[in-house]
Amino acid sequence: MRPKTANIIRMIVDVLLTVLLLFLMAFQVTGDVLHEWLGIGMTAALLLHHILNRSWYRSVFRGKYTPYRIAVTVVNTLMLVSIVLTAISGMAMSSHAVPFMYGLMKVMTAQTLHLGMSHWSFILMGIHIGLHMKAMTAKLPPKGKTAFRAILTAIAGAGLWRLTKSGIISYITFQAHFAFLDYSAPKWLIILENLSMLLFFVLAGYVLSEATRKNKDKRYSAKPLVWLVCAVIAGIVLHFAL
Repeated sequence: MRPKTANIIRMIVDVLLTVLLLFLMAFQVTGDVLHEWLGIGMTAALLLHHILNRSWYRSVFRGKYTPYRIAVTVVNTLMLVSIVLTAISGMAMSSHAVPFMYGLMKVMTAQTLHLGMSHWSFILMGIHIGLHMKAMTAKLPPKGKTAFRAILTAIAGAGLWRLTKSGIISYITFQAHFAFLDYSAPKWLIILENLSMLLFFVLAGYVLSEATRKNKDKRYSAKPLVWLVCAVIAGIVLHFAL
C-alpha cells in the first residue's frame, strides 16, 4: 500500500473512531441495541487502527525513550488495556450483538467494570488524540495555530464544566454500578457535550505533548500550561455560575 493511501485510510479510521466514541458515550441517544452494535463496530475499527499502526509495536523496544515517547507509550498501553476490558465487560452483558457471551462474568461486576473502563477509555483516547495534535496542526499558519488553541481552550473549559456535572469521578473510581443519564436533553446537545468533554482531555494531551518536547533552544516550555489553566478556570467559573 502506498504511504499516501495508508495515511488517508488511517485518517478515515481515526475520524470514525472519534464519531463512534461520541455516540457510545451517549447511551440515552442510541439505546440498548444500537449501543451494542456500535460497540462491535468500535472494536472492529480499533483492530483495524492497530493493524494500520503496527509499526509502533515493532519499535517499542527500539531506540531512545524521550519524555514525549514515554508519555505516548504509557498512554497507549493504558488505553489498550482499558479498551480491551471495556469490550470484554460489554460483551459479557450483551443481549443482542453477541448474546452467546452473556454471563462471561457476573453482571454486576461487568456493569461496574464497563462503566469505569469505558470512561477511562474516553479520557485516555482524548489524551491520545492530544498527544498527536501537534502533527495534525503542523501545516497551519502561526495565526491559525493561535486561533486553534484559543478555540480548543474555550471548548475544553465548557467540557470541564460538563465533566463536573457528569459524575465521572464515581465512574472511574468504580463506585457506581449504573450511569445517571439525562434522557430529557436534546440528542444533538448530548453529542456536543460529549465532544466538549473529549476536547478537554485532548487539550490535556496537547499540553502534555508540548511540555514533553524540547524547543529549538533544547528547553522544555511551561507556556502550554497556560492553555490548560485557562480552560480549568473557565470550567470552574461555569460550574459556580450555572
